[in-house]
Amino acid sequence: MPANEAVMESVRRLDRWVENNGWAGYDPYDIKGHPIVLRALNSKSRNFPLRATRYALFTAVEKFPMTSRRVLGVGKQVNAKAMGLFASAYLELHQKLEDEGYLRKASECLDWLEQNKSQGYAGACWGYPFDWQSLVFIPKGTPSAVVSSVCGDAFWRFYKHTGKRKYIDTCASICDFMLGSLNIDQLDANRLCFSYTPLDRFHVHNANLFAAEFLIWVGEELGNSNYYKHGVKALNYTLDAQNKDGSFYYWALSDRDVYHIHDSSLKNIDHYHTGFVLRCLYGIYNNTGDKKVLEALSRGYRFYRDNLFEDGRIPKFRPELKFPINIHSCAEAILCMSTLSSLFPDALEYAQNTFEWTRDNMQSRDGYFYYMRNSANAVKIPYLRWGQAWMMRAMAELANV
Repeated sequence: MPANEAVMESVRRLDRWVENNGWAGYDPYDIKGHPIVLRALNSKSRNFPLRATRYALFTAVEKFPMTSRRVLGVGKQVNAKAMGLFASAYLELHQKLEDEGYLRKASECLDWLEQNKSQGYAGACWGYPFDWQSLVFIPKGTPSAVVSSVCGDAFWRFYKHTGKRKYIDTCASICDFMLGSLNIDQLDANRLCFSYTPLDRFHVHNANLFAAEFLIWVGEELGNSNYYKHGVKALNYTLDAQNKDGSFYYWALSDRDVYHIHDSSLKNIDHYHTGFVLRCLYGIYNNTGDKKVLEALSRGYRFYRDNLFEDGRIPKFRPELKFPINIHSCAEAILCMSTLSSLFPDALEYAQNTFEWTRDNMQSRDGYFYYMRNSANAVKIPYLRWGQAWMMRAMAELANV
């Protein structure tokens, strides 16, 4: 079967599963927002019985994901990020095949986003439908730079597809959220960093670049210099933080003292966040033609290609760690390498090889994709946002290369 036909066959299998399942699903983080799990996460007790209970709880959540959710009463939810990803993916599939069914699904997802914005902020924005604990507590519905940018990408694509003003108006409203509700750390005259949500002051490079890319896109389209200059300053901050080997840490080093992050966590490099950063740099370079962005992207690409794949096909969780092989890493590998293939021709082979491995090792007979594979077994729960939406988006991109 030719490569493109194989991709579309996997798309159709996943699409049938999504049709049967509906838009609501489980998420790796939904159960972590349950009050019992949150209390266990935040407990500092060294009491042995409590420590043993906490360990047993976390083991049950990890090894028996469906059972633990039933016991704790954690139900399926519609996730805004999933809806944004599905909207972009289905629109791209419609553009490839001129299939009105895909356009209908894309429009349904976009309509849901229009009707389910987070309220009380400076512009259009979205968050997760569950509480989650980072270095600070983030209540459900709190909008984030990442989720809002992913949703914004869908509105941007609909604007480019239709030319309708209402879609670019929503994009501008998302930019207003970024400038008016996110915390902005102005480092100097040429550098700033956007927070992850309005409730934190994190310096997280992928979140900062998601905001930067979107502001540059929309600023250029509308001739809005305020959007554009903020995007460029955020870009400058992350470019300055790139490591000599081309990699990017998840956290900026400045957060060590602010949030007391241990160096082993601070200097974390993983597959999918690296892919996020590279795709944002690609999107910015395509818009600006800035040679310094291309140089940073080229160094980042070489590190990503040479350190985060095994045998040119299996996405490693971290440079030093193959397992667990996470479906989020698989999807990002396919999406990132497909996106970058116009600049780096060898990237397409990586995208195709990763797709084939993922299809053969992670896609169920029913069409959905497993959560992860460890060295001995697979965790087969079908997380909708984390796995299915990202895989649909990735395969749509690969099908259109």
